[in-house]
Amino acid sequence: MTVTTIQTGNGPRAFFSSGTEAKVPPFEEIPMIDFAPMDSADPAERARVGEAVRKACTEVGFFYAKGHGMPQAVIDATFDAAHRFFDLPMDEKQAISVEKSDAMRGYTPLLGENTDPDNNGDLHEGFDLALDLAEDDPDVAAGIYGYAPNQWPDLADFRAPLMAYHAAAQAVGHKIFRAFALALELPEDFFLGKISKPMAHMRVLHYPDQNAAAAEKQIGIGAHSDYECFTILCTDEKPALQVLNQAGDWIQAPPVPGAFIVNVGDLMARWTNDYFQSTVHRAINQTGRERYSIPFFFGIDSQEVIEVLPTCQTPENPARYQPISCGDYVRSRFDATYAHRIGEATD
Repeated sequence: MTVTTIQTGNGPRAFFSSGTEAKVPPFEEIPMIDFAPMDSADPAERARVGEAVRKACTEVGFFYAKGHGMPQAVIDATFDAAHRFFDLPMDEKQAISVEKSDAMRGYTPLLGENTDPDNNGDLHEGFDLALDLAEDDPDVAAGIYGYAPNQWPDLADFRAPLMAYHAAAQAVGHKIFRAFALALELPEDFFLGKISKPMAHMRVLHYPDQNAAAAEKQIGIGAHSDYECFTILCTDEKPALQVLNQAGDWIQAPPVPGAFIVNVGDLMARWTNDYFQSTVHRAINQTGRERYSIPFFFGIDSQEVIEVLPTCQTPENPARYQPISCGDYVRSRFDATYAHRIGEATD
């Protein structure tokens, strides 16, 4: 066992880790929550979801979400589009390089991202998108961070399925935000007024097989915490996600058919004064096959300010974080993660 210090968005954390090995416990160690009752007219039914979310977010920082309501056809179409995109020749993918977008839209090649500064690059390639805005959108024209046009490849039947997934993921995210509010004993619609134009960043990712023994410092995604309020992850059937528990052990989070994997991000941890845990995780594809995933990072509107909630601080437990806008925080994390942005000024 070795001691590892991991730089997360909310500061460095020291953990015990053991190479690229991971325990494989029953998946129930990450709780399963049924979100179907969030559509119920009965407040008690919705409150029970909120209580389950509170327990998961304070004890684990991760949970599986079933009953989310996203049609399987939307998911299948997005995975099909991802396969076709990553099969394109490199010059066609590089034509929409993420380096051409200050708002991080477009293609990132293998090793173009490095989430763990102790590693040597992340062994995946990705395509990033968010709200599909035009150049004449007022916030785009004003240069507000996080609002920009998407870059699209010259590939038939690609844009439509990805944007359909993006819209459906926002609908799922609204349920999760409502459950978070209930978990924090806030009005159920507390967060909804802050996501009229959210920084809802979506990726489709492709992982080659990982030979862990030969490349311990170059894995699918290095140990990190996510930036936004929470992440909704959809994966194919191949396991890769590992979650770091409080004892410093890496715990497998295998895919569960019909369920998303949801985790708290740094902004929600800041908002709750670390009452909700933004848990460190990584991905290592040791399946012998290619792997695909679709993470959806749900933040609030770019200029909305994250300030520790009054209900999450006391004189004995004062606010640990200064207020910061969603856009400023996310931009600072991108600048520290992507190879082409490291060292660039952020103003």
